[in-house]
Amino acid sequence: MTPITSFVGKTVAVFGLGNSGAATAFALRDGGCEVICFDDDERSVGIASGYGLRTGNLRAANWKQLDALVLSPGIPLTHPKPHWTVESATRAGIPIIGDVELFCRERAKLAPASPFIAITGTNGKSTTTALIAHLLKAAGKDAQMGGNIGAPVLSLMPPAPDRVHVVECSSFQIDLAPSLNPTIGIHLNLTPDHLDRHGTMENYAAIKERLVAAAGIAIIGVDDAWSKAMASRRVASGLPLLRISAEAPVDNGIFAGVTANDGALDVRLVRVEGGKPRVVANLSGIGSLRGMHNAQNAAAAFAAVSALGVPDEVIAEGLRTYPGLPHRMEEVGRRGRVVFINDSKATNADSTEKALTSFRDVFWIAGGKAKEGGIESLRRYFPNIAKAYLIGAAAEDFAKTLDGAVSHEISGTLEKAVAAAARDAAAHGGERDVCVLLSPACASYDQFQNFEHRGDVFKTLVAKLG
Repeated sequence: MTPITSFVGKTVAVFGLGNSGAATAFALRDGGCEVICFDDDERSVGIASGYGLRTGNLRAANWKQLDALVLSPGIPLTHPKPHWTVESATRAGIPIIGDVELFCRERAKLAPASPFIAITGTNGKSTTTALIAHLLKAAGKDAQMGGNIGAPVLSLMPPAPDRVHVVECSSFQIDLAPSLNPTIGIHLNLTPDHLDRHGTMENYAAIKERLVAAAGIAIIGVDDAWSKAMASRRVASGLPLLRISAEAPVDNGIFAGVTANDGALDVRLVRVEGGKPRVVANLSGIGSLRGMHNAQNAAAAFAAVSALGVPDEVIAEGLRTYPGLPHRMEEVGRRGRVVFINDSKATNADSTEKALTSFRDVFWIAGGKAKEGGIESLRRYFPNIAKAYLIGAAAEDFAKTLDGAVSHEISGTLEKAVAAAARDAAAHGGERDVCVLLSPACASYDQFQNFEHRGDVFKTLVAKLG
């Protein structure tokens, strides 16, 4: 844990008592702060009290006697309407911050030069974060990984000169971290998401850009217009920038190049320095890094770890041993020529696009609680789909989009979809592998607790197939 000493002797309200909120309360308390915890969920308040944390009804509190509000990133800050705690803190004139901000303040106090890599982007940030941590550990470094992935950032070991913090940051966390200033800041890409929480695409983009704007070294993906504009502004600032791309060469940074090799396609990472390109890694045959979207993730990870002085050959070897993340293009089984892929983390069409470009002859399981736009943007990838199996609340709407373009059936439940897809995939002709792909392009909340639960059920169903 990282005790937060920057609020010693002060009184801070912590609202939202999930994993990150509870870790924040303990970190503040252990650093000498008087903490008052609260949540709209009475059960969470009871659990926190049972752990020995001080709880109190913030609705009845004198907010002018508080020094700050630490808000869970899941609580609305601005849209669709500021949470009541935000309104109370604003009236009292006290700062509203998050756990990443507390980490940044403690780092500035303890070890301001300690290596800190922060990663954001609409898609790919979890894979990139985990890959960077894996590469650093493979190189013998003390790498602490957390934030929006896995452990809350304040549950990690404190900043130290020989310890690297690798922190995934959501837009919500960035919005609550005004002093965010990583050693290396990575922005991967930007597509519409969370607009219900940010109001407009312009606001969403501006929040994401804060992470790289204040970084010592910025690594920015340039495969979409919003991110390309961020890179241009970074160049204008005169601060260090490395571009990454999975689509085209870059003038200073790393891009993914595709070459033919004995009838197969090799995906290679190419570093460009001083106008000179040099191949630094080959991603072909690394199942955990399938697809050009993962080539972008690997390019970002390679650039970041290299910037910390790890030799290229050590990084290249680390790429080959990366096990991948659960629920992200995760191979969970094989029956003859049929491979089963769990991509439950694909909760929007943009994420599912990455999976559909990575396979041919796809028996696609999709559906759930649909996001804005549905799957219309995936139409150009429909030729890759042998048949679709639709589940959840979005099934009928998705069926309308697929009508006349892709063979499909409304399965309703994941159990029925897996059984039907496995049967049809096994009967599919040809010699090459075929894929049963769970990549829902939807949130999971209509039938499952979260995307992890959905993916775990899929893995269980696949295992029962034998």
